[in-house]
Amino acid sequence: MKILWIDLNSSYAHASLALPALHAQVKKRNDIEWHIISATINDTPGTVTAEASRCSPDIIASTAWIFNREMLLHIISRLKVLFPESTVILGGPEFLGDNSLFLRFSPYVDCVFRGEGEEEFPHWLNYWNDRSNWNSIKGLCYINDNGEYIDNGIARVNEFEKLIVPEKSPFFNWNKPFVQLETTRGCFNTCTFCVSGSEKPVRTLEISTLRERIENISHHGIRDIRILDRTFNYNTTRAQALLSLFTEFAGKMRFHLEIHPGLLNDGLKQQLETLPDNLLHLEAGIQSLRQEVLDACHRKGDVQKSLEGLRFLCSLTNMETHADLIAGLPFYHIYQIFEDIHTLAHYNAGEIQLELLKLLPGTEMRRKAAELGIYYSPLPPYEVLKTNDITPEELQQARRLSRLLDGYYNGSPWREITRQLILSESGFLKEFLDFLTDTEVIEKPLSTEKRGMLLYDFCKIKLPQRLHEISIAWISNGMSIKKEPAFGIRTKGIRAPQKWIIKKGSYHTSMKLYLLPGKDTDTWFGYLPDKKIAVPDMIALSISK
Repeated sequence: MKILWIDLNSSYAHASLALPALHAQVKKRNDIEWHIISATINDTPGTVTAEASRCSPDIIASTAWIFNREMLLHIISRLKVLFPESTVILGGPEFLGDNSLFLRFSPYVDCVFRGEGEEEFPHWLNYWNDRSNWNSIKGLCYINDNGEYIDNGIARVNEFEKLIVPEKSPFFNWNKPFVQLETTRGCFNTCTFCVSGSEKPVRTLEISTLRERIENISHHGIRDIRILDRTFNYNTTRAQALLSLFTEFAGKMRFHLEIHPGLLNDGLKQQLETLPDNLLHLEAGIQSLRQEVLDACHRKGDVQKSLEGLRFLCSLTNMETHADLIAGLPFYHIYQIFEDIHTLAHYNAGEIQLELLKLLPGTEMRRKAAELGIYYSPLPPYEVLKTNDITPEELQQARRLSRLLDGYYNGSPWREITRQLILSESGFLKEFLDFLTDTEVIEKPLSTEKRGMLLYDFCKIKLPQRLHEISIAWISNGMSIKKEPAFGIRTKGIRAPQKWIIKKGSYHTSMKLYLLPGKDTDTWFGYLPDKKIAVPDMIALSISK
């Protein structure tokens, strides 16, 4: 049989594990001829279809999720026209809910698969052209020859530790900047907005097995591994064992993982404090800093303990911790979102990620949306439109606020000055967001320099007392000294003072010095000769006379 797999990702930096995970379980079968078409959602359906049409498949397969579904269906529907005798099977998160309407309105799809496919997909391949046996395939949903919708529930892998790992498949992509790795499957938590909220039980892999896999990944030159565990530290003993394992690869690899800040005990804290620099990149699962909101989502954990844990994580200097909030959760008001961002900035979170809630297929919150007073889009990405606690206008304000955070706080040269303004100037976030909205730039891609200029223009109007700090940030980030934020800088005949406090780098007598006078403190910028970049090599402070 010929299988045509449509490998459709959001970008070329990402690679789905679905294909290698499934192929690894059947790669020893010599009766299967695989054809793979790789593309991104930015390609055109016609181009992908034309490339795929070079194969005459018996089976067309792919996995669907919220961001590739529309494009994928355009491709699949065209391929079904070209190859009407082929059997189309789809899987992925898009089919974790009720699939009857989808199958009736998508006659070009023969069946969809709900759940974990590694054990059941090989079973289905034995009967792919014999519908009379499809009722024996757990997780398979289809319309039978009598027009009846058949739903075989959800498939769960019973022997997770016995699966052949995805890296064993020749279709595992080693050309990406990072790879994904499951050390567990399932989740101990019961969050009603998450597709993993009902994934029970939690199944684990042995540390020795993981060591072999990480060594193999390292030998392929990969330096970043994203651990796919839903909550890395649900079991403290296991989390500590994994951290010890990761430490074996210090200096060679970095591990990205999601941690629950409310589940940190003293032993785990001590271990985190002593880890080598940059071994870990942490995502702290927060969602909201309101107990009422988390209780409504059935998320386990006490807010106060989570805040204490988050404060500890953000204080660590050997790693960076990112925190996330979700607008649109039940009982979560827009003013509380602004307040929670202030709290996260106070803790010095490495990034603050604000997302709009999406009611994903198969989640408990989607099933109870009407009861909870949640209205959401029926089409991907199923974003919330309004709730009893937040209006459509406020949700759009939250979306724009997310863009502001991405542009000025998350990974931005303007992060520290933005953080200072959030903490010291009441109402700054909302007023600056209104300014960016009114000037119609919040939706546009902007350069680093343009973002800095907008912040400077805002402060000229609203916070003139902060302009000197904006100028320091402007020059420190290597922006043009010929533009207004740097107009106060002195560049000629500048000599080092007798006393200064060096805040960055070190001073060399060969340096060219610039001076930005201040009311109480002067700021000095030193540049090494023959260096083309505009970022200063040294920054120092001295008391103004």
